[in-house]
Amino acid sequence: MAQVLIAGGTGMIGQYLSRMLQERGYTVAHLSRTENKEAAFPAYAWDLKQGTIDESAIQSADYIINLAGAGIADARWTATRKTALINSRVDSARLLKKSIQQHRPDLKAYISASAIGYYGERGEEILSEASVAGSSGFLAECVKAWEAAIEEVAETGIRTVGIRVGLVLSMEGGALPKMVTPAKLGANTYFGAGKQWYSWVHIEDICRLFIEAIENEAMQGFYNGTAPTPERNKDFARVLGQVLNRPLLLPAPVFGLRLAMGEMADVVLTSTKVLPERTTNTGFVFKFESLNRALGDLLV
Repeated sequence: MAQVLIAGGTGMIGQYLSRMLQERGYTVAHLSRTENKEAAFPAYAWDLKQGTIDESAIQSADYIINLAGAGIADARWTATRKTALINSRVDSARLLKKSIQQHRPDLKAYISASAIGYYGERGEEILSEASVAGSSGFLAECVKAWEAAIEEVAETGIRTVGIRVGLVLSMEGGALPKMVTPAKLGANTYFGAGKQWYSWVHIEDICRLFIEAIENEAMQGFYNGTAPTPERNKDFARVLGQVLNRPLLLPAPVFGLRLAMGEMADVVLTSTKVLPERTTNTGFVFKFESLNRALGDLLV
C-alpha cells in the first residue's frame, strides 16, 4: 500500500489521521524535530529554521500531508508570536516544495491543512469555497499567507489540495475539552452575545476528508473542512449543555475576553458561517452532520 508522510503528525488531527490511515492499510511516517524510526509511526527529522529535512523520508513518500504549524490559540498574539504563526506554516510548505522538487518530483499528491480563518469576520454572510478572503484581522492575514505558500507547491504541477479546517471537535485536544470542563461544573459559557457563527467538524470527518483527498484524484485546490450545519455560539453551548445534562448558560462578556486574551479573543468572537459546498460536490458525505450527533458521539 502507498506510504503517507505527515508533517505535524503528532498533533490532534495528525494522530487520529495516522491511525485511520494505518487501519486502511497505508504505511504512515511522520516528520518531526526529533528522529525516532522505531516509533509506531517512524519519525524522520526536519528543521524549519535550518531548512533541513531527511531526504529519505521524501523519497519514500507517495503522498505528503502537511499539518504543521504553531498552535493559533497556544499563546497571546504578540508581534513575535504572529510572525511565528505565519512562518511555521509558510516555511514548512516551502521546505517541502523544495524537497519534493529535488527528491520526489513524481509525488502523487501534496495535501495541506488550511483554516476557515481565511474568510475572516463575516457576520451573517454564507461562505463557500468560492467566497473571497477576509480583508482584515490577523486570522485572515495568516491564512492568506499560508494558502499562498500552498499554491507555490501547486505551481510544481503536483496535484495539490488545501483543506480549510474549521473548529475540530475531539476529546483528545483542541477546544472541546476546554468547553466541557466548565460546563460539567455548571459554568457552560457562550461568548459575548453568542450570535457569532461557529463552523465545526467532527475529528473523524475531517480525517476522512484528508483520506478522500488522497484517494479522489479529481480533488485539487481548496475545500472547506466543516460540517454543513454551522451553529451560533450560544446554540453550540446550549446543545453542549443538553448532551451533558448541564442546561445552565452563562455569558462571558467581550471586554473580559479582550482583557484576558487580547487580540487572540478573535478566535472565539469571529463569526464565520462556512458551508462545504465544493467538498460535498465531490460526493463526500459527512458522517456527523448535526452538532447533537457529533457531541453525542464524543461525550456520551
